[in-house]
Amino acid sequence: MGKNLLEQLKAVTVVVADTGDIEAIEKFTPRDATTNPSLITAASQMPQYQGIVDDTLKGARATLGADASAHDVATLAFERLAVSFGHKILAVIPGRVSTEVDARLSFDTDATIAMGRELIKMYEAEGVSRERVLIKIAATWEGIQAAAVLEKEGIHCNLTLLFGLHQAIACAENGITLISPFVGRILDWYKKDTGRDSYAPAEDPGVVSVTEIYNYYKKFGYKTEVMGASFRNIGEITELAGSDLLTIAPSLLAELQATEGELPRKLDPAHAATLNIEKLSMDKATFDRMHAENRMATDKLAEGIDGFAKALEALEKLLSERLASLEA
Repeated sequence: MGKNLLEQLKAVTVVVADTGDIEAIEKFTPRDATTNPSLITAASQMPQYQGIVDDTLKGARATLGADASAHDVATLAFERLAVSFGHKILAVIPGRVSTEVDARLSFDTDATIAMGRELIKMYEAEGVSRERVLIKIAATWEGIQAAAVLEKEGIHCNLTLLFGLHQAIACAENGITLISPFVGRILDWYKKDTGRDSYAPAEDPGVVSVTEIYNYYKKFGYKTEVMGASFRNIGEITELAGSDLLTIAPSLLAELQATEGELPRKLDPAHAATLNIEKLSMDKATFDRMHAENRMATDKLAEGIDGFAKALEALEKLLSERLASLEA
């Protein structure tokens, strides 16, 4: 019996679980895991995790006192809940967990730095080494500058909502640990913009974008890791076999596990080294110009920040309601 696609993928790429569901993570045995407010919200509503939510809310109330508003308690509880889920996840994986900074801070360098430091402080208070945590920050120019400061303090970062080469180059030049280019969201934009229903996997615009970034990094020897994210189908995943990492939702992990066939490596540093690629230097003016010229990146970055912010607001509302129920 041949190996399934997931087993073969793990031989050439670090597989990461894109979920806050600890039971799903245990099932697929990834090395790392990533979370965001939407995933934490989904997990928080599962019956098996109500104890984590309730304990976090009670702790936030005790910290802020009886006079604090439900909103303030919920806001503190969100930060602690993200760390609580991260801590639980780290108990079942050997690698790292990504925990997200409030997306509403995406254009505020100082506030992003402060929250990144606070998240690491919370993890370290739980006995978790900062080496096992990636602080997840939107790849705005301001977010990248914040991450550069954190990296110098030994706080490793995952730059998310990444849609263009200009973002990737800025991250690499600033010594960022890892980037998460969003494959499926790029495909979504092109399907809507062109009216096409589908793309062959090798022609998928998201796959093409990540391939370009991977080859650029390997050609010029950057240490920043490439972790493809936001997949719509397993064809996108198999076309990126060989990427440093891929973060994959449980439903697609299950599909890969259930599928047999040959999985050739598509991305390779040795091949990238042979390519004729122009090296670019990235300052803010160049970043802003390239971003403005890239309609897809402009649209999807703004949409992504707005979506993560709304997911966080939904989570805070859920926590406020749960707090009211606990205190009734």
